[in-house]
Amino acid sequence: MTTHAAEPPAARTHLRRVLTLARRRRRGAPAARPTLGERLSDRVAATVGSWRFVLIQSGLLALWILGNVLAGTEAWDPYPFILLNLLLSFQAAYTAPIIMMSQNRQSDVDRGRAIADYQVNLRAEADITLLHEKIDLLREQQLMEMTELLKRALERIEALERQGRPATQGGV
Repeated sequence: MTTHAAEPPAARTHLRRVLTLARRRRRGAPAARPTLGERLSDRVAATVGSWRFVLIQSGLLALWILGNVLAGTEAWDPYPFILLNLLLSFQAAYTAPIIMMSQNRQSDVDRGRAIADYQVNLRAEADITLLHEKIDLLREQQLMEMTELLKRALERIEALERQGRPATQGGV
């Protein structure tokens, strides 16, 4: 069992650094609350990018076209459906940049997560390196102890042989 005094100075400073980082993480700065524009862009992107939206819009387009075809000369948007094209162009003109804003924000969130993952990986690598060093130190100590025991055993055997007794008697 190693005591605090027996630990190398690098291990103490590393441990202190890890504990400080853990305390900071626990306290943690609250995540920035998304602005109204960010929440709106996320909601629009989630809505427009859903099957529900595609199916509802397809149904409305089919009703628009069917209603105008059945109305004949009284149609509010006769073939080639110029008003419908204008409405769809407006929709595309406004939703595309809003979706891009949402994607940019999500990209920033993903970048932050990737940086955090990288930092965790670096800390884990440092911890693993420290553990390898401690294991190597323990093995080296064990090897020194075993070598010392073997030297003492050899000295006893040699002493017994000098006395003229066989090595198997007298206990080693």
